[in-house]
Amino acid sequence: MFKAGIEILKKDLKLELRSRYALNSLLMFILVLVCIFKFALGEEKISEQVHAGIIWALIFFTCTGGLSRAFVSEEEKGTSAFLKLTTSSSSVILGKLFFNILLSFITVSALVLLYILLTDLQIAVPLLFVLILFLGTLGLSVVLTIISSLISKANSKGNLYPVLSFPLILPLMLSSINSTIICIEGTTFFALSQDIILLFSYIIVVTTASFMLFPFVWQD
Repeated sequence: MFKAGIEILKKDLKLELRSRYALNSLLMFILVLVCIFKFALGEEKISEQVHAGIIWALIFFTCTGGLSRAFVSEEEKGTSAFLKLTTSSSSVILGKLFFNILLSFITVSALVLLYILLTDLQIAVPLLFVLILFLGTLGLSVVLTIISSLISKANSKGNLYPVLSFPLILPLMLSSINSTIICIEGTTFFALSQDIILLFSYIIVVTTASFMLFPFVWQD
């Protein structure tokens, strides 16, 4: 399963490096979105709560825009039938998940760095901030990957994606925003321990549920 999943990851990477459609569009989207927020805020001093909310709103819109086509592209190109005949469902979800996680980490890193540079945001505890970004982005990638598989065969994909995403990612977003506020203000690891445990638990539960649910979705 793992070897086949890596092969699917390599396939998606080759296609992305050849066209650079998703990465280029996401990077441009990030640049435009962060600049709009910067111009709108101007020189106004904003609170840590607002900074945290803006960062995770940007991350959410960036990830939903980039990860929604993980399975939709396979259906549009007609390659899903070939994957069903040659590869197990577990390998497919694993490969797609690896690709989405990699794409998410690249775009989120660029987004956060650009935001910090343009707003001069000071992070009191940068290591914990990076940990929260890692866990939050990982959780988003898992959720959005399985949702992408659910909507890949639907007629109104654009309408279903946010409707299905919001209730599933709400606990993740609330915990990530709260943790980010604490990281900006300055704290210790123990103050964030409950949020970190929640994020870890969320990732484990959603990942397990995704691997259990995907075979039924894939073979439908």
